[in-house]
Amino acid sequence: MGGGTWMRAWSPAVPSVREVLHARMTDHAYPAHAHADWALMLVDDGAVVYDLGGRQRIADRSSATLLPPGIAHDGRAAPRSDGFTKRVAYLDRSWMPESFAGPVVDMPGRTDLLAATRRLHRALAEPGEEHAAEHALLRVAEMLAAAAHGDAHPQRDDVLARRLRDLLEVHLVDGISLQDAGRVLGSHPGHLSRSFAASFGMPPHRYLTSRRVDLARELLLRGERPSTAAASAGFHDQAHLTRHFRRLLGTTPARFAGARQSA
Repeated sequence: MGGGTWMRAWSPAVPSVREVLHARMTDHAYPAHAHADWALMLVDDGAVVYDLGGRQRIADRSSATLLPPGIAHDGRAAPRSDGFTKRVAYLDRSWMPESFAGPVVDMPGRTDLLAATRRLHRALAEPGEEHAAEHALLRVAEMLAAAAHGDAHPQRDDVLARRLRDLLEVHLVDGISLQDAGRVLGSHPGHLSRSFAASFGMPPHRYLTSRRVDLARELLLRGERPSTAAASAGFHDQAHLTRHFRRLLGTTPARFAGARQSA
């Protein structure tokens, strides 16, 4: 690898996501190779030229790129560029039927798919946002399925939504993935998420986060320190709590606790 190259990889606790890779490549050219998994890629800087299925393609900031499992592809920086920076989520082979590969790899320029993929990668990069990442990945899968087969969304189910809300309350601190909730409730995670949002006005992961903020407020009012309240309410750490506390309430946990003490 040449100068300026760097790489970071990890395995997040998100259903169907096997690995996340962030990398800056300057002079490396990938030879033809294949993956066992799907790869969903964003290019943040520069451009990647690659061959897939007998066609030369390009990936840049204007597109989300989906590479199917088991199909050979290569990759190199676009001519006259100084490299590229990319984010890749490697998704379990069972994430999507391989029969979808043909239609979905040819729709990289869709702005809604690009926006959904960016939301996914933002959530994957934030500690504690595993539920948000799972929701974003479900949304990407729904878009691709609709593009491949024109699938209609199942109708909302208010009873199912209430059952999911009850389950989220039981798992308020430890959390529960939509995949596991689907097993408990006998429903597809995507249908669970859509029904919940239609019934309660927000996706399940945002409901869970807002209720955790409620719990953290109660703990702060009882005199717990912000770091302890964060852990007790199910947040990854104090910074994770602070980010959502400020977004919802317009102040930090420390300031909220200070206002209580001075009241």
